[in-house]
Amino acid sequence: MKRILFPTDFSEASNNAFIYALKLADAIKAEVITLHAYELPQLHIGGLPSTLKEVYDSIELENFENFKDQIPVLRDVAEKYHLSHVKISNILKHGDLVWAIKKVVKEEHIDYVVMGTKGASGLKETFLGSNTGSVITEVESIVIGVPEDSDFTGINNIVFTTRFREKDLKALKKIIELANLFEAKIHCLYIKTKKSDVKEVVIEDWKFLLKGENVVFHIYESEDVSASILNFIDSYNVDMLAMLNYKRGFFEELFKQSMTQKLSYHVKVPILALHENTI
Repeated sequence: MKRILFPTDFSEASNNAFIYALKLADAIKAEVITLHAYELPQLHIGGLPSTLKEVYDSIELENFENFKDQIPVLRDVAEKYHLSHVKISNILKHGDLVWAIKKVVKEEHIDYVVMGTKGASGLKETFLGSNTGSVITEVESIVIGVPEDSDFTGINNIVFTTRFREKDLKALKKIIELANLFEAKIHCLYIKTKKSDVKEVVIEDWKFLLKGENVVFHIYESEDVSASILNFIDSYNVDMLAMLNYKRGFFEELFKQSMTQKLSYHVKVPILALHENTI
């Protein structure tokens, strides 16, 4: 059975991603493991170490009680969406979120990490929150970032951005595994800029190697890579955007632009990010 790790802070954005994680788990016959990580504050107070220990013990107890109280809430969500049959287990960890996710991914042999995303407000508005951005770039697992108002209705079209590198092909084969579970079509999208150096023979090799798969190729010439990807998502009714190990700044810039242009559909598209070390 595949395993989906769902890190949560019990916010509204997280709860929406939980529904997505449950529906994905139901579709691929996976179990969901919820994770709540918390950090103890750096306290600078006088007194004996025993007093400080009591303060920390109190904080840890409060986190435990809060986590315990939230578990029935998550189970109620599963019940509401007729997904109570999905196996759910829960983990509470003390420590930095990214550290905790890395540890659980390794210990529990996680296949997918599903996280909610929510942008900051005002002029600094971006699509990926700092936590999800850090997880995408640092955790060696397949991470799915789910926008706050995204709704899982199945996966029919996945767009995979590529520059036809060898490591892109390995990543694509991972995506094909997921796509085949849904009989989904994968759109390999290459934005050709003036600096592009991909030879036509390489593209033809890919087409030959993937001839038996439900994969189609799209090549567009543009100097604005981000805008071209967004326009493609809008045109092809894409359910998921898959990328390999891009720097976090790229993700933020990509979706900050969609906010500026008020292309509301884009904020509903989850991102599947593959880390280079997992392929």
